[in-house]
Amino acid sequence: MQAVINLNQSNFAEALSGANTVVVDFWAPWCAPCVAFAPVYEAAAARHPGVVFAKVNVDEEQALAAEYQVRSIPTLKVFRSGDEVDSVTGAIPSPQLDEAIVKAANNE
Repeated sequence: MQAVINLNQSNFAEALSGANTVVVDFWAPWCAPCVAFAPVYEAAAARHPGVVFAKVNVDEEQALAAEYQVRSIPTLKVFRSGDEVDSVTGAIPSPQLDEAIVKAANNE
C-alpha cells in the first residue's frame, strides 16, 4: 500500500516537481469531515500507485493554505507536472475522487 506523505513549506515544491500527478489534501485534525474523509483518501492512494498522495495540515502550514487559496477544508488540489489542474472542496465520495485522479493523470 502506498503511503500518504505529509507536506510542509520546505518539501512542497520538491514533491510537485518530482512526480507527474500529485493529489494534496488540505486538512486539519479538528475538522470532522477531514477525519471522515481520511480513509477514503488513503484507499484511493492504494488504488492509484502511480500518483503521489499528500496531506497538508492547514493549522501548521498556514502560508501554504493561503498560497493555494484554501478557504474551507477538506480541499483537494490536483497537480500535473507541477501545475494545479483541479480543485475540489469537501469530503467527496470515492468515485468522484477516482474520477478527478484519472482525469488529471490522463492530462484531460
